Amino acid sequence: MSDPAEPGPRRRPRGAGRPALPRRVFSAVRVRLGRSAQTPRGRLALAAACGVGLTLAQPPAGLWPLVLLCVPTLAWLALARGARREAFRIGWAAGGAFFLTGLYWVAEAFLVDIARHGWMAPFAVAGLAAGLGLFWALAFWVARRLVERFAARGLAAALALAGALTLAEFARAHVLTGFPWALPAYAFAQTTLAQTLSVFGPHMLGLLVLGFAAALASPWLRPGGEADPIAPGRLSTALRRVGARPDFAAAATAAVLALVLGFGWSGWRLAGAPEDPAPPSAPEVRLVQPNAAQRAKWDPDEMPRIFARLRALSAPEPGQPDPDVVIWPETAVPWILEREPAAREAIAASARGATVLLGVRRIVPGPDGRPTWRNAMQAIGPGGEILAAYDKRHLVPFGEYLPLHGLMAAVGLGPLVGESGGFDAGTGPARMELPGLPPLSPQICYETIFPHEMPGAGPDQRPRWLVQATNDAWFGASAGPWQHFHQARMRAIEQGLPLARAANTGISAMIDPWGRTAARLGLLEAGAIQTRLPIALAPTLYSRSGDWPWMGVALLALLAPAAAAGLRRLSAEGPSARV
Repeated sequence: MSDPAEPGPRRRPRGAGRPALPRRVFSAVRVRLGRSAQTPRGRLALAAACGVGLTLAQPPAGLWPLVLLCVPTLAWLALARGARREAFRIGWAAGGAFFLTGLYWVAEAFLVDIARHGWMAPFAVAGLAAGLGLFWALAFWVARRLVERFAARGLAAALALAGALTLAEFARAHVLTGFPWALPAYAFAQTTLAQTLSVFGPHMLGLLVLGFAAALASPWLRPGGEADPIAPGRLSTALRRVGARPDFAAAATAAVLALVLGFGWSGWRLAGAPEDPAPPSAPEVRLVQPNAAQRAKWDPDEMPRIFARLRALSAPEPGQPDPDVVIWPETAVPWILEREPAAREAIAASARGATVLLGVRRIVPGPDGRPTWRNAMQAIGPGGEILAAYDKRHLVPFGEYLPLHGLMAAVGLGPLVGESGGFDAGTGPARMELPGLPPLSPQICYETIFPHEMPGAGPDQRPRWLVQATNDAWFGASAGPWQHFHQARMRAIEQGLPLARAANTGISAMIDPWGRTAARLGLLEAGAIQTRLPIALAPTLYSRSGDWPWMGVALLALLAPAAAAGLRRLSAEGPSARV
């Protein structure tokens, strides 16, 4: 037996010597990332995986928390690991993977006529992803250059990357006619946070999201990618016990508070929205979705059947009031309606006295007097007369017109848009006024993805509602139509206007000015929905300001390394200046 006075072995408290669960998880993630980032190839693979993760954050998956994992990882890879030239490759790998997985559905358009165009599908998708990925690559390279030039680290480095990527996405929305699809802000399209778009639009929301997410990596945004030693203290000791660093905890707290504030304000805005935002006296709007396959739309045997389906769906069901306006999708009929009075009369008769808005092709004289084709929306009155017409102003490159058509046709690409070179762009009007209906802004398909091309907020410019006619049949049952639908919802929130959406194969919907769907038809579903037109809100701050003032904030974020260097210099010169 041992001497009672001699201290025996002390019992270890339960769990002692074993790190807390958050610390173990964090350590495992850090080790895994560290191993993956040991080689240039590993860093590129990790960047590409983050690009795929950011795709999953977008609609329709909407796994937005992945932004808080992938963006900090990319910031660490680009700003703290490897060399400056590698930052370009990391940005390209992440952007290329993001656009490749997010825009895969573009290939569907080439498979409609697979015998003629199917061979182009992989080249089109890969080329588009590689080209759009260059915007990210340039942003990462610029951020890394600024970080090295001003010896920036931590939060200043994180802000530089957020500002560079925001400005790159803004450029993507404008350069070569622009393609602002899958902007960073759209990761929150299916959350209440989307309400903040009414204040500062998608690019500023993207800057805030990217900035707070990149800040989570700020403790590791230093040369070599290793965090500085933690200064001793009670707080640092307590946080270390649960596997956290004080600087990381501060960044995480700021990110969480920002999300709480954004979600809280958005929830408050939605809480003030009426459950039924359509007054009893509002016009009755009927949206028709024929679900005509793209191959069938121009088949002479199918055309009469599709036209009959459109007409049958235009009549209200028993017990429903007669509609005030019936909306058909883009290129709903194959004929030139100016030359087909019988077709116009049949369309008018099917609507039972309502005005019909429908997508058509039409021929108008060009500037040189020669006839030109237009992708248009026309309004047919109760007597079959054409009340108004709008020609699409923002055409889809390679889909509706072919850049350098002569050269492209010489290498066999002319048939993509027709040997004539496709459509010519219209010039307006951007606002359409029809008898018995509030002023509306016509939008044809692709035009709704451009937040900066919405109608102005002035009294002579602002419509009462937006009308989108689209044909997403080109993209089948892929993620493309869902992404397109959610972008339309974003425009309604930004402008504070209801949006009526008629899609050939879906998704047709009446969207209120808070982005909620009052009624909706699913993808690849034939049918019609009828509902009253929701109210329009007062012009939002974003509808008045546009993007340019907010891009000044992005530029300030980009210059954060220079500002931090200036503050360090002033701090170092302070004591000597006082002497």
